[in-house]
Amino acid sequence: MSGKQIIAIALIIALLVLLALLPMVIKAEYSINLAVLVLLYLGLAASWNILGGYTGQTSLGHAAFFGLGSLTTRLLWLNAGWPFFPSLLAGCGAAVALALLIGWPAFKLRGVYFAIGTLALAQVGNATVANLWPAISSLPAEYLATYQLAPRYYLFLVVAVLTVATAYFLVRSRLGLGMMAVREEEEAAESLGISAFRHKLLALVVSAFFAGLTGGAFAFHFTAYYPQFPFAPTWTFDAMMMAYIGGVGTIVGPIIGALFFVVTRELLVLTLQGVQFVVLGIEVSLEDLHLTVFGLLFILVVLFLPGGFVEAWGKIRPVFERRTKVKEVSLAS
Repeated sequence: MSGKQIIAIALIIALLVLLALLPMVIKAEYSINLAVLVLLYLGLAASWNILGGYTGQTSLGHAAFFGLGSLTTRLLWLNAGWPFFPSLLAGCGAAVALALLIGWPAFKLRGVYFAIGTLALAQVGNATVANLWPAISSLPAEYLATYQLAPRYYLFLVVAVLTVATAYFLVRSRLGLGMMAVREEEEAAESLGISAFRHKLLALVVSAFFAGLTGGAFAFHFTAYYPQFPFAPTWTFDAMMMAYIGGVGTIVGPIIGALFFVVTRELLVLTLQGVQFVVLGIEVSLEDLHLTVFGLLFILVVLFLPGGFVEAWGKIRPVFERRTKVKEVSLAS
């Protein structure tokens, strides 16, 4: 093991220890909630990245797996009286079952047709759940009386770490190499004996499992929400946007993207809260300006910097290294 690998492992362990100690050090609920949101979006973006980043399949239906995991967990936990963790595993199982069910017909489609087909799946789920469970889902009084934020934080932390770690080991395995070969050139991969369908289906199943896991944690965290809310397209588009902004097809991309997305959104909302002006007699609020900002940023990244912040750092890093070497030579002379 090289020195750089040892340093990287030490830094990762130190970061995990700091994250584990966070609720003990920071008592402000707002800060813990902000950390929960970062971990939630990180888990969602990293799970989308397994399919969209490593196999090149742009899924617009990721919210279907997130929503199904959330709905199944919530119903079994609160309505059927199951313990939470078996309910959470059942939610993951439901998301995986849906992935297996739609895998064969979905992968008959390619490119924009695959994206549209998966988007239709999420929209069908959203409409169906809205009709079957139109009432708000709230925690019973006995659960509200014992509600604590720290266990929710630790659950999201475990989910995020498991998702990122699975992606890390997956892409360094033989299966991961096959997925990336399919992403680069599907026909060429097939000619080398790599089954494109099998690798894409595996990526879909793993991606759906962790989306369902994140959805189950979502169901555990929120005291009240409408069951169709986790099926909303925004969960897909936010996850995809964070992966692209950070660096799609990379391990650290979703981490950077989630952190940047949540912190920037909060800063914009807090800064522009209550700010309004009138245009042509219409009152316009700037509180939702973050939607426009991230929309424009996403377009710019896709057009000019497909590798996101990771690619940008790769281009800037040699400049810093050259300057450092020049300073070292100057000091030595």
